[in-house]
Amino acid sequence: MSVEIVTFGCRLNTHESEIMRQKASEAGLADAVVVNTCAVTAEAVRQARQTIRKLRREKPDARIVVTGCAAQTEPATFAAMPEVDRVVGNTEKFDVSAWADTRRAFEDGAFGIGAEEKIVVNDIMAARETALHLIDGIEGRARATVQIQNGCDHRCTFCIIPYGRGNSRSVPMGEIVTQVRHLVENGYREIVLTGVDITSYGQNLPGTPKLGALVKQIFKHVPELQRLRLSSIDSVEADDDLLDVFASDARLMPHLHLSLQAGDDMILKRMKRRHLRDDAIAFCERVRSLRPDVVFGADIIAGFPTETDDMFARSLDIVDECGLTHLHVFPFSPRPGTPAARMPQLARDVVKDRARRLREKGDAALHKHLDAETGRMRRVLIESDMIGRTEHFTPVRISDVSEAGQIVNLRIAGHDGRRLIAA
Repeated sequence: MSVEIVTFGCRLNTHESEIMRQKASEAGLADAVVVNTCAVTAEAVRQARQTIRKLRREKPDARIVVTGCAAQTEPATFAAMPEVDRVVGNTEKFDVSAWADTRRAFEDGAFGIGAEEKIVVNDIMAARETALHLIDGIEGRARATVQIQNGCDHRCTFCIIPYGRGNSRSVPMGEIVTQVRHLVENGYREIVLTGVDITSYGQNLPGTPKLGALVKQIFKHVPELQRLRLSSIDSVEADDDLLDVFASDARLMPHLHLSLQAGDDMILKRMKRRHLRDDAIAFCERVRSLRPDVVFGADIIAGFPTETDDMFARSLDIVDECGLTHLHVFPFSPRPGTPAARMPQLARDVVKDRARRLREKGDAALHKHLDAETGRMRRVLIESDMIGRTEHFTPVRISDVSEAGQIVNLRIAGHDGRRLIAA
């Protein structure tokens, strides 16, 4: 068995798993399973631990290495698990020498060692740069991701991620353009720009270029790129160049996923967000005036500490006021070490009920969008022989077998409540 990667969490983790596959292989690591964890919620950590136990039962002879954000923020938790042989930090996981040291430790029979000896995790806050690691693509994926940035300078009261990723640091434009060109030459028609806080792009680079300038440079220097997407953005950081290219270049896909988190101003302030309700609504209205066919997704947290019924009602209402279509709903999960974990908590049944109501609201919004798509022609990126995605990132069930990665014109005949159905 070579190196197997099990990935939890975001697109960035998926991208980084491909880098780790390369680095571990270069180091000669074999017969190992690498679990790339997520720390965004306590549930994500629980699922990772559950998966590790299952992997040990299914692969008793494999070496299990745990890395990712949860490994960075809670290394002792994973090192204490008898199923785990090594814990590698979020900086070290890109270092071939760290994987070579891991291989040598395994070859030397370093099993049954104490928990502290398993840990190879350094201070993530000391990281000052993000290197771009050239990859040929994402195994088994029809679209490719390019990491343009890592870390976050903001300290939202609910979020543990800066302590797993460090402060914001960006990849120079030229390296990003080179990577995009390389992926396009390898046959990828759609690229996703990803990171932890991509609208903070460029703050640590000479001249402090912004995300909009980066997108324009990609389109200028890789004109054959057919589709470009942005991962989750913070609307308050969206710059004028970004809005200009969004309005003027159809290659930038008409789908934006917003980090909203709540619809009530007091809750937003207690979250230490940098926008208010009216800012989010105004942003959506402005973008829709520039690109009328745009579709918005959003992250919203249900049951944040101190949230009253009226405050929650404003989170429900913002779905309609912003015209949201794709909701990612998170029941609030207190993360140890964050200010929100020390705030007055709501009862878990209240949190779960509010999450359910938000999801129902999201389902209704999605159904409305699917209804409006019926009868339209869409250019669909084929992901498998049965599923593709429209320009708006809406899933489509297809009947004709097409090669993954191709973009085809399809008429939408209807939907099943979750996905469009092509004629």
